[in-house]
Amino acid sequence: MKSLRWVASLVFAISLSGCRAHVVKISLTNTSAQPIKTIIVDYPNATFGKDTLAPGETYFSLIKPLDQGPIKVRFTDAQGNNHAYQSISLQQGDDGSVNIKMTQNSADTSYDLARLGKK
Repeated sequence: MKSLRWVASLVFAISLSGCRAHVVKISLTNTSAQPIKTIIVDYPNATFGKDTLAPGETYFSLIKPLDQGPIKVRFTDAQGNNHAYQSISLQQGDDGSVNIKMTQNSADTSYDLARLGKK
């Protein structure tokens, strides 16, 4: 009976190790010498934001893409001017990271994504 419980526990543990949610870690970094404010990040079917990013600060958010579409970033520079930037498109099942580095008037994206389990 003990060996049956042990085998059942082992099978359960192995099955859990194979289940992993596909998420994308988005990082927003302020590479400028002044704060960036009112940051809004739109991605397929959802949005997140950050009030202020100090110079050199990085903010992270984990997302689960449920549809296909671009990442759109809107922000306000230190002088109060609004800016919009469109980054890469995400797809359902994407897994990995997207790094968005912002200046006072633009942004640049680097990424490492696996599409539906394929690099």
